[in-house]
Amino acid sequence: MTVYPNLQPTDPSGQTRKDFQTDQDVRWCPGCGDYSILANVQRTLPKLGIPRENVVFISGIGCSSRFPYYMGTYGMHSIHGRAPAIATGVKTLNPELSVWVITGDGDALSIGGNHLIHALRRNVDLNILLFNNKIYGLTKGQYSPTSEVGKRTKSTPYGSIDHPFNPVSVALGADASFVARVLDVDAKLMPVVLERAAAHGGASFVEILQNCSIFNDGAWADISDRKTKHATQLELQHGLPLLFDKGTKGIGLDNRMHPRVVDVEAEGLDKVLVHDETNPAMAYLLSRLTYPEFPTPMGVFLSIPRPTYDAELEAQMRHAGRKATGDGMADMQALLESGRTWEVR
Repeated sequence: MTVYPNLQPTDPSGQTRKDFQTDQDVRWCPGCGDYSILANVQRTLPKLGIPRENVVFISGIGCSSRFPYYMGTYGMHSIHGRAPAIATGVKTLNPELSVWVITGDGDALSIGGNHLIHALRRNVDLNILLFNNKIYGLTKGQYSPTSEVGKRTKSTPYGSIDHPFNPVSVALGADASFVARVLDVDAKLMPVVLERAAAHGGASFVEILQNCSIFNDGAWADISDRKTKHATQLELQHGLPLLFDKGTKGIGLDNRMHPRVVDVEAEGLDKVLVHDETNPAMAYLLSRLTYPEFPTPMGVFLSIPRPTYDAELEAQMRHAGRKATGDGMADMQALLESGRTWEVR
């Protein structure tokens, strides 16, 4: 279903947040983290210099998937878990478009897991935002692929026995070329991450830790409190030491190459690792750091250049067309009638 048809051409230099809003009532529960994400996306898009008629939002199923209705762009509220596949089709047929996928931890990592990992490994030029609240919110509070072991829900009354996915680790394991994480309420870091994701040539994957105020309230409370986040979060900055807790602590390695917390004053800054977002091994190591043993990393884990699927496919099709006709424009009817053919009567 096309959500917002008949957009008129706009001058991207004059776009504001208002251009990316719609007349639809935003219908999420009071206190839902989706409100903050929506506001940050709408504030960020005008900065990209892309006309809104060249922007597409595609979602699957879940609370997050109402997103396209609230964006003054083209969009589609699609089917469960298939948003990456549909977005791949949109991007390959219309490579000039900026295509965004909105999904949740259930939509993307359960029924949609296969579609997600293949979009990432192919490096389709998509911007994938995964809202992770560690619960199924739309269907009223069942455990999800990211729920912690022991989580009591309507579908796990005795506690979940499933080992949860780590979305950042999954993306890195699928060879994604851009991987990041941010909190829903971090209005300072989120626009930075979104701008970098949009500028990246290839599949960008951003996990957004999002609060479900009704069915899993406080899922990220340990790391989201403004008063303590300096000790519970590790902000990743390329080329800078991995420091936290106001610079008094850092992340280093022990003699078995395991991560450890470094006391900077006692051991020195040279024991602290320097973040390198071009290093997949470091990105994966950082993805395994979790609170309370370690601070939870936020920001860009990995950003590396790699040919995109859509660009490679377009080049391949042009090559095939030139080979067939010499001018790059193949005659489909001639192709169908070439070689051995037969008639069915």
